[in-house]
Formats: sequence, C-alpha cells, structure tokens
Amino acid sequence: MSPLPEKSPSHPRDPVGWTVAFTALFAALIAVRLTIPSLPFFDEIHYLPAARTVLDLSHPLNREHPPLGKELLALGIALFGDRTLGWRIMPALFGVLAYFSALRALWFATGSRFATLAYGVLLATGFGLFIQSRIAMLDVFMIGFTMVGLWMCAGAMRENETARWRLAIGGIALGLAVACKWNAAPVAMLPGLAFLAIRARAAGRHLLTGHRYPPIRGMTLIEAGLWLGLLPLAAYCAAYWPFLLYEKGSIAPSGLLALHAKMLELQEQVVKPHTYMSVWWEWVLNWRPIWYYYEVGDGAQRGVLMIGNPLTMLAALPALLWCLWAGILRRRNDALAVALLYLAAIGLWVIAPKPVQFYYHYLLPSCFLLAALALALDSLWQRGWRKLALGVLGGSIAMFVVFWPILTAAPLAGPASFEFWAWLPSWR
Repeated sequence: MSPLPEKSPSHPRDPVGWTVAFTALFAALIAVRLTIPSLPFFDEIHYLPAARTVLDLSHPLNREHPPLGKELLALGIALFGDRTLGWRIMPALFGVLAYFSALRALWFATGSRFATLAYGVLLATGFGLFIQSRIAMLDVFMIGFTMVGLWMCAGAMRENETARWRLAIGGIALGLAVACKWNAAPVAMLPGLAFLAIRARAAGRHLLTGHRYPPIRGMTLIEAGLWLGLLPLAAYCAAYWPFLLYEKGSIAPSGLLALHAKMLELQEQVVKPHTYMSVWWEWVLNWRPIWYYYEVGDGAQRGVLMIGNPLTMLAALPALLWCLWAGILRRRNDALAVALLYLAAIGLWVIAPKPVQFYYHYLLPSCFLLAALALALDSLWQRGWRKLALGVLGGSIAMFVVFWPILTAAPLAGPASFEFWAWLPSWR
C-alpha cells in the first residue's frame, strides 16, 4: 500500500488588491476637511516658516531637525501655493505611502493574508498615522520613508532574486527617513544588523565573502553593507543640499559634522515646560495626548486631539509580549522582528536626553505595536478564535467612528464639547 501523499504547502494569495483598496479608502478619509483649520495650527507654526526659507534659500530655520521634511513641505507649497492645501498635501501623500508600504512590509514578513488585512484595519483606525497625515509636521515623512525601507528589506529576504534592487531602494529610503527626523535611526540600523547577525551565525569563517547563506543567498556581507550602510549614509547627506546654497548660514561640505554638533546641542537645550509635554511610559499607557487644536475657527468650534486608539493601544501591549515569546521560544522571525522594531523605536526615547518630549514621538513605535496586535489576532484566527479577532477589529473601527469629529476638526456643539472625549483627566 502506497503512503498517503503529504499535505501540499499553503501558498496564500498576495492581498495586493485588497491593500490597494484599503489604501484608497485611507486616502479618502485623510482628504476629509484636510484644509481645516485654514490657519496654521500646533507645530505647523514652526515648520512652515522653515519650509518657506528652503524655497527662497535665504537662511536655515528649525536647525535642530534634519532638512528633508522641510524640503518636502516646501515642495508642496511650490506646487499648490502657500495655502492650506500646499501645506498639507505632502504629509497626506506620505501618510498614504506609509500606510501602503507598512501593509506590504507585513505581507512580505509574514505571508499571511489575515495578518496583513488586520493590520490595514488597525493602522487606519489607530488614530496616530491618520492625524499626522493631516498636519504639516515632519513625523509622517519619517514614517513614510521608514515603511518603504522595511517593505523593500522584507521583500528582499522573501524573494532573494530581487534582493539587489530592493535593498538599493530600501537603503536609500532608510537614509532619507533619518534625513527627516533622527528618531528613525535605531530602526534604520536594524535591517543591516539583522543581516549581520544571521549571516554570522550561518557562515562562520566565510562571514565577509560567503554568498550561499541566509538571510539573502547570492549576496555577500560586503555587498549588503553597501546597500544598507554606505547608500543610506549617502542619501542622508544628500538631503543637506540647501545648506550649500543658503544666502546666510551656508556651509561647505566639510562643515557637515560641525553642523550636526550644533543640531545635537539644539536638541538637548533646555526649553520652558509645555502644557502637553510627556514621557515614554505615558505614551505606552495612552495617558497624555495632545490637543493640537481646540478653538473657534472656520465658523465653528473645532478640535484636533492627537491620541492613540483607546482600545488597540492597550490591547496591543499583551500582543507585543506574545510576539517576544513567539519570536524567542517558537522561533517566529516575523513576530521577533516586529517586537525588536518596537523596542528599538521606543528605546530611543527611554534614553534620549531631549528634555521636552510629546506623544507624537510615539507614532513610529505605535506602528510596530499595531503590527504586533495584527500578528496576535492572526494567531487567534488560525486557532479558531475568529469572533474574538474580528471583535477587536470591529472595536477599533468603532473607536475611530466615535473619535472622528476630533480627529478631523469637525464642527462641534460648543466650547464644552471636548468633555465627551476627555475620558481621563489627563486627556484634557
């Protein structure tokens, strides 16, 4: 009697079509009241003047941050005018790019349709990325380039035959992410460090020149160092081109190191306390959000609250612990990668000397936190706990609907309307 044939391996279909559809819906939601408030609000008052000086190349402003985000804001103003659409069009586009790229990255990392689509729901309704896609600040540019970089790196590891062009694009994107905000640096380093660690374990004495080993067969460590080390550095440095041309405050290429010393000094300077300043553990607990806007404007009382989804920001914490457990004890590389990305992103703020910090600094870690929740929900789905998995996704959507008016500066009933959403005293 012949043995039974082995069960054929599962090859789930790439949900790229659903990803495009989800992205289109996310873009449509971002577009709602994108130009309201019609005047600059919150940190737009700092970044828009800096973008204008990029356009006229008069002098650098907001020198404590790298220049690329301000250059992209300047591009929006150049294309659409110095008005609300010009201010916010590039953040909106990069929010859409970040969203699509994050879903593609998770697909290549997991090969799971449910995890990818669950992440699409969680990220779209997680509040943070949505809010930052609608304001002229720098963070969404950093997120956009970071997610492109991680998408390309995950794709290179899954499809080794595409590794060279993917790592080239990924390396450039990661360098540009750091050129928007330094927050991205710990995450930008992880793909290269992961390649080094995996190759060292597999190749032994052939570490530098061996090419028949994981994580990418057919590529030496030296070549990977080019794509994930030198190329990101070159992309980062190229973003400083305005400093060669400013009428006042220009530098020679040799002055780039001195400029960075000054930038670091500005980052660490002591400034007066801010009403909404907070620290990392308050972000983790969703304890201290920021009212970006709450006043009468454009004919009505309006508000914009920068906060994480009250359900998923907390539900994702045990999911993160599960990812660590599954990654270490069950050798789930995707779960371990998500957990390490979160820890790298939040770890910067645990040790950062920056004296005044805000909840929006949690945006990058929160993207990985929601990815951890997506993986945990996928595990529940595979084990048959499908109503629970769908219930969490439905709850996330419900929270998004409840908070919609103060995510999008909708007209409110009056000055006391904020009390409906101020569930905790620290949310006021």
